[in-house]
Amino acid sequence: MDAETIQRHLDDVFDQAIIHHGFTDYMRDYEIVVYCTADPSTGIAPANVRLLFKHCVTAEASTALSPESWSVSMDDRLLDHAAAADLDGYVWGVRWQCMYPGASLVEDSERAARWTEAVGVPFVEARIETNGHHLTLVFADLEVDDVPPGYTPFTVGEGGPDFKYPLT
Repeated sequence: MDAETIQRHLDDVFDQAIIHHGFTDYMRDYEIVVYCTADPSTGIAPANVRLLFKHCVTAEASTALSPESWSVSMDDRLLDHAAAADLDGYVWGVRWQCMYPGASLVEDSERAARWTEAVGVPFVEARIETNGHHLTLVFADLEVDDVPPGYTPFTVGEGGPDFKYPLT
């Protein structure tokens, strides 16, 4: 997918609710699940949109909160929306982050250029800013699809890993 199309997909989820982000269970690709809504008068039903950043070689997450906000946001009662009703601080328990100020591709990214040169396929770098975290991803492709309510990005199975080692 070319950079212009990737940016268009990122723009499509601007100001929507990120409800999950992290590596897939096979740990190569990074996914962001966004709950997208429109004005109810449009008649457009909400959708859970998954952005799958394929061949993700860099995934960095850092806080968007200031140290002052963190200092009043460490109480575990802020993990539960109802328990946090009368508390000051960032309410982690809302369980979503607003995709605002939004996402953009980094023009002339040195990191993407290094990976492009080393691997032989085009890589791009994206910066995603929310009210809770800032994400930086370097990846080779983007896949966008809807996921159903109840989609579970990762589950812990029985027995642990099977201890097979990848060939290098």
